[in-house]
Amino acid sequence: MLRAAIFDAILLDINMPGIGGIETLRRIRSVSPQLPVLMLSVRDGEQEKVEALELGADDYVTKPFSTRELIARIRTAVRRVPEPARVESGWLEVGEIRLDPVRRLVTKRGEPIHLTRTEFNILHFLMSRAGRVVPSSKLLTAVWGGNYRGEIEYLRVYVYQLRKKIEDDPSNPVYLLTDIYMGYRFADPQALDDDETGVGADLSCLQPERNGACLT
Repeated sequence: MLRAAIFDAILLDINMPGIGGIETLRRIRSVSPQLPVLMLSVRDGEQEKVEALELGADDYVTKPFSTRELIARIRTAVRRVPEPARVESGWLEVGEIRLDPVRRLVTKRGEPIHLTRTEFNILHFLMSRAGRVVPSSKLLTAVWGGNYRGEIEYLRVYVYQLRKKIEDDPSNPVYLLTDIYMGYRFADPQALDDDETGVGADLSCLQPERNGACLT
């Protein structure tokens, strides 16, 4: 049905009979990486949430829930889908990472990087503010909506997934950096190297005297 018809969103129960919700989500993402998918479950354990989010779920709703809450979450997920005719600025480029907001393409050293819709939205928001710390609450609001300001776990999962895709060494990131107690920052590795080596600074006074004069 997914290959033959167009859907606005999918509600998927983790505990549904047959192959189960997690495997179904995996197959949906192989066919339609941009389609909003909301997972439903009676279980509120961290492992189930993390697994669903890592596979590309847009939201995770724990039973019991009110109809109004579910409708609000569906509307939020659908609104996050970009308009096809939306016109934006050209390529963003930081280091070896290039992002095209119009065609929603990301490349590294010219090679395409396949991202889910949510991963792309996070990366786009951070790259458009490269070099600046983006508070976690602001990033959550921009990508998921105002009701998600406290869902720090969502960000941790997606940042972990993004690092695996854009970093040479995800355990030692050079692009997607964490600012403790604040949020995240997209950095230019070359700029970081320059700062560490003192490029652009006055190197003529490497051993100052106590009165402030330089030793030659």
